[in-house]
Formats: sequence, C-alpha cells, structure tokens
Amino acid sequence: AIAMSEGQPLRLLGLHGYRQSERRFRQRTGALRKALRGRAELVAVDAPHTVPGGSEDGDGDDPPRGWWFSGPGTFEAGEVAAAPAGLEESLSAVAAALAEHGPFDGLLGFSQGAALAAMVCSLRARGDPRFPVAFAVLVAGFASRAPAHSHFYREPIALPTLHVVGDADAVIAAPLSRELAQCFVEPVVLTHPGGHFIPAAAPQKKAYLDFLECFHPRQGQ
Repeated sequence: AIAMSEGQPLRLLGLHGYRQSERRFRQRTGALRKALRGRAELVAVDAPHTVPGGSEDGDGDDPPRGWWFSGPGTFEAGEVAAAPAGLEESLSAVAAALAEHGPFDGLLGFSQGAALAAMVCSLRARGDPRFPVAFAVLVAGFASRAPAHSHFYREPIALPTLHVVGDADAVIAAPLSRELAQCFVEPVVLTHPGGHFIPAAAPQKKAYLDFLECFHPRQGQ
C-alpha cells in the first residue's frame, strides 16, 4: 500500500554504496534529484558500519561506511564470503529508517546499497512487515556471493524493480547487475553506456519517470 495522497511526490529511501555515506550520496545524486523533482523525493540514510582506514578525503566527521563486510573490515562484491558480517544490523537500520522517517514508497540503492535493497525486496515479498515498500530502483546492483545470503535469491522476488546497468562499469560489471535482475519477477532493465555512477541524462530520466509512473496516481484520477 502506497501511503501517498494524490499529486504528492513519491518518497524513496536511498541506500548508498560501499565506502560512501549519506552525505556523499546526497552530493553525488544532485542530477538525479533534479531529474525526479516533483515526482519523487530521495531521502538517504547512513549505513551503520564505518569502514576501517578512514576517509579518502580526510573528512573525519563523515567516515566512509558499508552495509556488510565480506572479510574482516573489507568488502569485495565478487567474494564468496565464508563469514560475512554486519548484514543484520543493516537490515535493522533500514527497518528503523522506514519506521522513523517514513512513510516511504520505494527504495533506491546504489552498488552495495542496491544489493542490500534487493535483499530487502526479497524479505518484503515474503511478507516481512518491517519493510513496507512497493518497489525498488537498483543501480549497479549485484547478488551477494556469500552462501549465508543465498536464501534471499532462492525464490523469484515478486516486487517491481528497475535495474540500472552501466555497460562500462569497472566496479560492478554489467553481467553481475543483469544476474541480479534475473532474480526478480518481470524486472525492468535500463542500460547506459557509462560506468559506476547513477546516470541522470535525458534517456535515463525518461526511464525513471516511466517506471515511477506505475506507482504515482495521475492527477485527476
């Protein structure tokens, strides 16, 4: 159920990538937020875990963060992690953000945040009441290789999703994002020629708006 009055913008909970933060995510999604203005509002949240090693730009007040680790204080998307750590805390953090800052209509995740959003979609599709979202936009997503996480992908995930795939993405290769899309029932896949970022040029803007239109009551209806 979308808790939204007619004509109001959709509300999306934003989940940043590994080594990012809510503030960095906000800074890097200016073009996207402009493209969605009036149609969707993006509210991001910090991951609960700080990444060891500090910030690349020396900003001690805004340390880089992650949603889970594949090794002790490290993360690689392609790693078959025997003992992944931190995911439950992150699922709890997303549930808390949905409860405290909601209602939200959907999720928008980038990179590791998109992988986490896909897990949330899986739980939501199974009826988990902590995650009252209707759809997700997954940019540069991937399925976790950790055997402990395999249960998220056992059944096709029946929640509407838009998967954004960068053909030149050197961080999360396009086949990984396409593989994640195949875990969903009727995924919408949007490819762009760029790399590891959230694209917001005219073709992508149209695709975002077309997808979001499915969840947005039209004026006067």
